Amino acid sequence: MSYKQDFKQLLKPYYWVNILLSISYVTAKRTGVICSFLFPDVDCELDSRETEILFFLIIVVMLRTRKAGSVTMVNYLSSSFVYTKIANLILWFYADVRYGLPFGALLILSSLVIPEPTYQGPELITYFRGPQTLDEERARHKQTTWLVCLYAAWHPACVNFAPVFAELSASYSLDNLKFGKLDVGRYPEAAAKYRVLDGPTSRQLPTLLLLADGREQARRPQPDHSGKLQKFLFSKDNVRAAFDLDALHQQCKDTLAAAQSSKKTE
Repeated sequence: MSYKQDFKQLLKPYYWVNILLSISYVTAKRTGVICSFLFPDVDCELDSRETEILFFLIIVVMLRTRKAGSVTMVNYLSSSFVYTKIANLILWFYADVRYGLPFGALLILSSLVIPEPTYQGPELITYFRGPQTLDEERARHKQTTWLVCLYAAWHPACVNFAPVFAELSASYSLDNLKFGKLDVGRYPEAAAKYRVLDGPTSRQLPTLLLLADGREQARRPQPDHSGKLQKFLFSKDNVRAAFDLDALHQQCKDTLAAAQSSKKTE
């Protein structure tokens, strides 16, 4: 996603409302007029406890967004909003419970009224209801190559990767090269079958599987020779390179053309 597209995305109400909520306490405490009205009996400076909370927040946001594989400005913001809003809620309660309760209600209201924007572009994805449906589809179409995303709807990295996978599906799908998604959070038997941990701290979400010729050809992220999971950033270019999608697409396209030619000569 380009910077121009990022900026256009940031103009949507969800982002600027959440940015305002994320900086609400610091803005109120450091703006003279607002601070004097809300906190008339204290200095308009952050005390040591408030500074500690904000410093801890910065560390958490940096660690969590890196683990989530966020690769764009919008991804970083989306991944950090939950932590920044919780930190602000703690700060408002720390300052005065009479401010903390309305702020908490405002957080709930904003999440209900202004949900996070979802990808609205084209996609050619098959959503499987459990591993059995994937197995059945592969058995019916044995010559089809599948790129399957194992994901959990609640996982930030999976949410960030969803538009990337959708764009790739729209660009590379063929009759014999298809894209699928399987929610291992909803179908834990799929997580067990494909050896994917589906907990909140899992580093295996999302997992991409390349399935062809009746077996798994490749996956990302993958373990190294010692069994340690190798880090993988789920950007469009990285996925293209890891699975050599351009060559795979051309190979599948040539196979289709050859099959159609043989049918015409019969």
